[in-house]
Amino acid sequence: MLIGMKNLSSSCPVNSTVHDFKVFINSFHPIVVIETSEERRVHELLSSVALQLDMDLEEWTATYGIKNKWNNTKLLDTQNPSGLISYMERRQGEVIYLLKDFHSCLEDLILIRSFRELLQKFSKNRSTVFLTGSDIKLPSEINTHGIRYDLKTPSKEELRQLIRNVHHSLFTKYNITYELDRKGEQSLLSALSGMTIDQARQAVASAFLEGKALTYKDIPKILKKKASLINEGGILEFVPAVENHFQLGGFDNLKKWLKKIQVGFGEEARKVNLPLPKGILMVGVPGCGKSLSAKVVAQMWGFPLLKLDTGRLFDKYIGESEKKFRKCIQIATAMSPSVLWIDEIEKALLSGGNSENDGGLGRRIFGAFLTWLQEKDKPVFVVATANQIHQMPPELLRKGRFDEIFFVDLPSKLARKEIFKIHLIHRNLIPENYEIDLLAEESEGMSGAEIEQSVLSSLYSSFHEKAGHNTDLILKEIKQTCSLFQSKREFIEELRARYKSRFAGV
Repeated sequence: MLIGMKNLSSSCPVNSTVHDFKVFINSFHPIVVIETSEERRVHELLSSVALQLDMDLEEWTATYGIKNKWNNTKLLDTQNPSGLISYMERRQGEVIYLLKDFHSCLEDLILIRSFRELLQKFSKNRSTVFLTGSDIKLPSEINTHGIRYDLKTPSKEELRQLIRNVHHSLFTKYNITYELDRKGEQSLLSALSGMTIDQARQAVASAFLEGKALTYKDIPKILKKKASLINEGGILEFVPAVENHFQLGGFDNLKKWLKKIQVGFGEEARKVNLPLPKGILMVGVPGCGKSLSAKVVAQMWGFPLLKLDTGRLFDKYIGESEKKFRKCIQIATAMSPSVLWIDEIEKALLSGGNSENDGGLGRRIFGAFLTWLQEKDKPVFVVATANQIHQMPPELLRKGRFDEIFFVDLPSKLARKEIFKIHLIHRNLIPENYEIDLLAEESEGMSGAEIEQSVLSSLYSSFHEKAGHNTDLILKEIKQTCSLFQSKREFIEELRARYKSRFAGV
């Protein structure tokens, strides 16, 4: 049964951002600083707050001065910052002010003093200034009065209302229909989660207009659009659940554990106050599937996968790296349930500055990560991998940070057989045409990555020699491979001696 658009506006939980704004106003915070490009969204949220609190909302920009939300009146003499402050001082009653880019005007000492005195006045009533812009830096005299607020990505309630509004605006002109049932609606909302309001509006409008209807077929297109937007951001790499077809040879204990822990996301777990699964830490021998396991976790559970590109996380400007990290967490949370993959976490969150003189940046981000991991209340499952275990601080390895820590060793013979089969099938080859037992026997001591490379190299040889691909070609590549175990035997033996007995095996 298809649902009408009117059902999209059925009773929804109170928007958490609107609630936060009301708390700031009612608790006499004179100024709230919001670094965002979503000016229209802030305006819409404050309109809802003003309506609920029965207060006036007035908006200011340097181009037109003050404009009242309700009667659209413009006061041209308020375009100048000093004229604005004079107006706000004379204004009677409790008012919500939305000032756009006003921070760039706060350079004159007299203006700073006037604005500070105005904020002191506002701290005794409910009048509140909401200051928006990008990279907002305030004079210290003003900064002490303010509270900074990270605008969360749009909630599903906001997105639901957005779909309704877009459909309403297009229906009359183009007779466009909405053809999703309740399950489809949830899939659509999940596809839009993590986008800004403007990005979501554009994606929905395009879907409506392309086929004169919004149907199930549009959801993969929206997911592809979201993947493109997230990847363009440069810090997160997004793999939609529908595009994740990775396979993992061996790792039977991990797969069994994942099936067990998955129940922690269900309603039954909530009824007995079972905490949401936090994540896993994969340590051990390089090239043996630690990174691939993150993709397989997402694939097994049908969750979208987000990889944190830590190389682009660290920024030379003070405060920017922390801001980027918070944004990544916001996106992962908005897209929950999701899997957040942090590769080589010891490099990512501990030595991001690549120097002892990074001003403690790596440690600050590491501390923020630990706090979030401990306190997160949304189904974001973290898969972290590490090669240099000795570099990791004890507070990350203690019980309770992660649900489990797994040690990844070189693959067993049975696992090597599975790995060969996976890579042969992936290249459209038939495993039954190969001596898999012999290949598994001869590849003892090789990692999963080395096994894959032996298959690839043998295929290159096959094409080059214009000969059929067979077991002998793969065996030839295996014999020519100097495996990690051969070149780093002492290193691997030391890893096993130190950590194999401490952590769960895969």
